[in-house]
Amino acid sequence: MHDYPILEFDPDPDAIISAQRLITPIPGMPRHALLCFFGDQIARMAEEGIAEPISDIRGEMGRHIIYRIEHQGEPLAIVQPGVGAPLAAGFVEEMIAKGCDRFIACGGAGVLDREIAAGHLLIPTEALRDEGTSYHYMAPSRWVSPDPVAVQAIEATLAEHGIEFLRCKTWTTDAFYRETPKKVAKRKAEGCLCVEMEASALFAAARFRDVPLAQVLYAGDDVSGLDWDPREWNDRHDVRERVIWLAAEACLRL
Repeated sequence: MHDYPILEFDPDPDAIISAQRLITPIPGMPRHALLCFFGDQIARMAEEGIAEPISDIRGEMGRHIIYRIEHQGEPLAIVQPGVGAPLAAGFVEEMIAKGCDRFIACGGAGVLDREIAAGHLLIPTEALRDEGTSYHYMAPSRWVSPDPVAVQAIEATLAEHGIEFLRCKTWTTDAFYRETPKKVAKRKAEGCLCVEMEASALFAAARFRDVPLAQVLYAGDDVSGLDWDPREWNDRHDVRERVIWLAAEACLRL
């Protein structure tokens, strides 16, 4: 027993509800998978026939379609894994059960330094665990790292295309309405350059299930000052599309 239940980690890999027991692997499911937070881009790809439905993940929020895409002649699965740490980790579990075992996530993040231009690419090398889900996949700690081989795959891909990027620490939080000035200052002092809602849970779940996973983000809104600056971050469709295909190329290196 602990004063704080969230710290009572149980390493038992078997749970009463298990994706591996409940879900049957899909014949022909691509091993490589993109966890893509750009639902608008996935919808556009489906409309244009670039993405073909192959399965889905269902819940009270509705149906999340899993699509098959091709890049460089190779198949990948792509899905929008909801928003927030619990859904993202759950989607990793279900995608593994369906047959995927190599992952790259791509999304956007708020910046804690206004000098980071909107659209600049970020590769998290550590995530601060200010959410709840990761504590059910890893013993308590302040930080969790992504798979180093997956990080190298992203870096190599961006370098080949001559794209500048920043390696960085990221702050993962469940409560985007509680990013107070004091907390932002504290996270900046710890070395975090950006903030998002899923990275630490994704990294922890992937480590627990022994699959490679890393993430590439693009710099979006600015939360470094007293006033929020959205910087029209979710309207940068060209950046989002480019990040998807870069993530696909990196994933195929795994």
